[in-house]
Amino acid sequence: MDCFYAAVEVRDRPELRGKPVVVGGPPDSRSVVATANYEARRFGIRSAMPCATAYRLCPETVFLNPDFARYKAESRKIQAIMRSLTPQIEPLSLDEAYLDVTESCAQGISATQLARELRARIWAECGLTASAGIAPNKLLAKVASEINKPNGQKTITPEMIESFMLTLPVGSLFGVGRVTARRLHQAGFNTCGDLQQIELAELVRRFGNLGSHLYRQCRGIDERPVAVREVRKSISVETTFAQDYRHIADVKPELHELYEDLRRRFERAQLEERQIKTAVVKIKFHDFTQRSRSRGYRGLPTVEHFEQLCSQLWEEYRQPFRLVGIGLDLYDPEEMVAESPQLSLPVGS
Repeated sequence: MDCFYAAVEVRDRPELRGKPVVVGGPPDSRSVVATANYEARRFGIRSAMPCATAYRLCPETVFLNPDFARYKAESRKIQAIMRSLTPQIEPLSLDEAYLDVTESCAQGISATQLARELRARIWAECGLTASAGIAPNKLLAKVASEINKPNGQKTITPEMIESFMLTLPVGSLFGVGRVTARRLHQAGFNTCGDLQQIELAELVRRFGNLGSHLYRQCRGIDERPVAVREVRKSISVETTFAQDYRHIADVKPELHELYEDLRRRFERAQLEERQIKTAVVKIKFHDFTQRSRSRGYRGLPTVEHFEQLCSQLWEEYRQPFRLVGIGLDLYDPEEMVAESPQLSLPVGS
């Protein structure tokens, strides 16, 4: 996505159009720039820069506090659009992802056309622009996605790789940050073409393990697959007791501990309360039979809600039990979008 956070703000606040906008925090704080729109970038403002420095570069800039809940909601809508194109998606962040469209291309559909259609749908359904890179692998697709920003795309075909890599700056390669790029420049390596002149053994001698990666990357070789991440469908915790209990009230302290564990896991997973579909409890009885009960909730249920569900479940069977578990079933992104009121093919910031 193109300057994603700032683009969402400008879309929702039309009075900001044409103005330099920074999402990060007030300039008199210690906050840093999370995203700057292109009007702000013309003044040299960039991500990770202190907001105070951004203010000195352009005092007319509008500084906004980030609203990550809103950005996550937009990201879920965009990823739902992507999944309608292919299930082979590797999200990198809220505003960037790799898409493997090999299957669609095998059916005679051009990856370049797929990228064009995807970007058009994101604009039509979300009012946001996206840029894309289309290439045989993730390295080249990532590089290509930066070439025609904003609101553009670039295709690198297999036949183009050899000539394309000759002039590509070494700083564009994976694993080459500012410090490593400086080392490479000091050693006389400014482009991938420069690196191609050096044997593998020499690169490894100079740069260690990074040397072997540089040897392959400078030739446009990248065999990493698009790593599809499973959508989390549930989160749960349980405990098995050293002895059987005869009444659910006897394990109230353990239920409270389970609830705190569940809450911590929910927070660590960076989930939002609106993603919760149902609360679930289960009990395993002394004869190893297991029963469960669930109830729909809007937001995170309290420990009292889980206690009530457990009591109702136990009342149905009234048997000694050896295990209690509690959990949450979650909406998947498509379900959330439906209910909302409102190629390696990377689409990135």
